[in-house]
Amino acid sequence: MSVVSKEKLVSKKRLMNSFKYAIEGMKTAYQEEQNLRLHTISAVGVILLGIVFKLSIIELSICLILIGLVLMAEFFNTALENMVDMITLEKNPYAKKAKDISAAGVLVFAIVSGIIGGLIFIPKIIEFIK
Repeated sequence: MSVVSKEKLVSKKRLMNSFKYAIEGMKTAYQEEQNLRLHTISAVGVILLGIVFKLSIIELSICLILIGLVLMAEFFNTALENMVDMITLEKNPYAKKAKDISAAGVLVFAIVSGIIGGLIFIPKIIEFIK
């Protein structure tokens, strides 16, 4: 095994590049992916409603975790779709299957997040109406 120098472990340039590449990826995904933009608009709405309904720290934390995970799933789905497109530009049933299954994963997680959001917000909405 080779010994890795301390300079390579903590390189400011490598660290800055990793952030730069991640931000470039986010910009590209937001420019190209409608669903990512829709999830983000929904996330902003959830956060604003959380403030209006004065969610507890735990409730708000749950919402933020779910928001982060849905967005992460959408980013991973986008990456997978781009990799599949890179591999083949021709119609391919396996490529379609991979992309559809990846999109289904995002959909399932978004639905589950919506249900959990309902469990948090519906009692507060009912209380507000009364």
